[in-house]
Amino acid sequence: MRPSGRELNELRPVTIEPGFTRHAEGSCLIKVGDTQVLCTATIEERVPPFIKGSGLGWVTAEYGMLPRATNTRMRREAAAGKQGGRTVEIQRLIGRALRAGVDRVALGERQSPVDCDVIQADGGTRCASITGGWVALRLAVNKLMKTGEVISDPLVDPVAAVSCGIYAGQPVLDLDYPEDSEAGVDGNFIITGSGKLIEVQMSAEGSVFSRDQMNTLLDLAEKGVGELVAAQKAATA
Repeated sequence: MRPSGRELNELRPVTIEPGFTRHAEGSCLIKVGDTQVLCTATIEERVPPFIKGSGLGWVTAEYGMLPRATNTRMRREAAAGKQGGRTVEIQRLIGRALRAGVDRVALGERQSPVDCDVIQADGGTRCASITGGWVALRLAVNKLMKTGEVISDPLVDPVAAVSCGIYAGQPVLDLDYPEDSEAGVDGNFIITGSGKLIEVQMSAEGSVFSRDQMNTLLDLAEKGVGELVAAQKAATA
């Protein structure tokens, strides 16, 4: 029995509220169980120096957690004067995950920073950030297309992410914090709407795993991402 009472292949309740902020070109509040992330996408008519003049667009990401996103207060990274290694790793992951679904030629020479701010954490914040970040990016690009600044849709395939793991000896979908903190195997799966893999992060946290177990987790992830993509499409329809 999972602590939440969910079935082994059951996602936490997912809600995506589009247009959550007034000023960003695209935004949403995504809730995956008790994890809540505010995602905003901005359109800027500039690109990083390393692709300037190439005609290619760029998507990048920033990620952060509010001090009381967890059960004890964390010091703001700005107060410490630098970002932690975990933050840097996660925001790079979000950026490259989102870029995998973008036709950078169609986007044109402009960039979209996607900001993911964790309001409340209960496991799976990077996965929720990727899933919500795609919604924010979709909404921002919709505005570019509506004004005619972009002719061909640069978002070629939705991108979503979900965690899976081995908890109490059983393969489970979408780990919340109680499961994540005790999982023998933990994995994050980033998959497109058409079922193509972008990135898989799997590690043994207390017990090794077999090829068969890995395949089982991948099957669970594909099911979960299919449901997340449906929620993304409903939020941006």
